[in-house]
Amino acid sequence: MTLVGPAPGPAPAGRRVAAQLRMELLLTLRRGESVLLTFLIPVLILGFFSLVDVLPTGTDDPVDFLVPGVLALSVMSTAMTGLAIATGFERSTGVLKRLAVTPLGRRDLIAAKVGAVLVVEALQVVILVAVGAALGWRPTVGLVGALVAMALATVAFAGVGMLMAGTLPSLTTLALANAVHVLLLLFGGVVVPIDDMPTALRLLARALPIGALSDITHATLGGGAVPGGAWPVLAAWAVAAPALAAWRFRWE
Repeated sequence: MTLVGPAPGPAPAGRRVAAQLRMELLLTLRRGESVLLTFLIPVLILGFFSLVDVLPTGTDDPVDFLVPGVLALSVMSTAMTGLAIATGFERSTGVLKRLAVTPLGRRDLIAAKVGAVLVVEALQVVILVAVGAALGWRPTVGLVGALVAMALATVAFAGVGMLMAGTLPSLTTLALANAVHVLLLLFGGVVVPIDDMPTALRLLARALPIGALSDITHATLGGGAVPGGAWPVLAAWAVAAPALAAWRFRWE
């Protein structure tokens, strides 16, 4: 008589997330447009505007303003724009529908995608800091604070990106993600100081995750004081956005 034991249960959540994270990294690196968006464009912006002094940065050397701003831009590009577009097309082509029948839940999927984004961003930080140093940038203090802010912002932007990808058609997600990206690039303190904006725009910018992140990176890396509401705003977005994405996310 052959004794048959109970069927093995699903893998622990940590193993499920780790396996999906590895797959997300492989898929990201295989997409040429993702590599262009996440690595080349921020480097080109940093290099061009550091050498061609046309922005009202308010600093003696444009690179001192641009490095913190481009670091914030790279987080937004990778965690929101790139993630939203890639996930939106995975949903439209049925990839997510197939994942839905596996033990991988919505929270596991979001955790894996956020983890993959953090790995990519770590590479971005190394590259951008090296390029900035080659252009003459020297951070004063606060690199750890800037990294903590970037990690919080990653969670916040990934939540926004997954919310778009999990609720809207893929082409709508593509258009909206790019439109939001451009608007936040212009009004988020990345290329123009928030303090130079009109009062209404300044208040709006500092209520958004890109504005809070930009304020923190400029202040911590430049030796200034972080505006009082920046950390609470960033933390609130980091809690609310992924929670809303996990609640509203649809596999198909």
